[in-house]
Amino acid sequence: MANKSNKRKKFSISKEDIVHAAMELANRDGWSRVRIMHLSSHLNLPIADVIAQFQDMNAIADFWFERAALVVGRPTEENFEAKSPADRLFEVIVLWLMALEPYRKVSAEMIAEKLYPSHPHHWAPLVFSLSRLVHLFLDAALINSFGRQRQAEELGTTILIMSTLRVWSRDQSDDQHFTREHLSRSLRRGERFMSVLFGRK
Repeated sequence: MANKSNKRKKFSISKEDIVHAAMELANRDGWSRVRIMHLSSHLNLPIADVIAQFQDMNAIADFWFERAALVVGRPTEENFEAKSPADRLFEVIVLWLMALEPYRKVSAEMIAEKLYPSHPHHWAPLVFSLSRLVHLFLDAALINSFGRQRQAEELGTTILIMSTLRVWSRDQSDDQHFTREHLSRSLRRGERFMSVLFGRK
């Protein structure tokens, strides 16, 4: 029994360790070149031990984005509620981007692979993941709307995320200046548009 227990401990590994290894390999070789067998070899583990945690590389990508999204739900500053909805949403999205920043290139490659034409089986889950992210952003930004206004905000936030990711993935400026500028400008434009449609509250 003791030998079996030691063997289990020897081959046990956390999801975080596997994800970290995957991101490091992808940072070096590119996300599309990393396979489960590479992780198995890198971690000196049987493939079975890796797939016990993640069935494929797409599951690892999903876990990476889900973990990054957790920062959005953390407690906010005391004056957060006093800020405008646009400012609150700006802070929430920037927090999320900062969580992805350590592996920005790999994160962008993950999204590109999910959208690849030969991977239609990833499209539907990606749509649902994006929808959950949009709802999380709006909730974290304390945007409490309903009806057609909520629908318009969800659509606008979805477009905002996609356009911001496109800028962010190529942004080489200090402190993501171009990304922040794009995000701020887009939010102000959206704020004016929502004001015309639904009036200020």
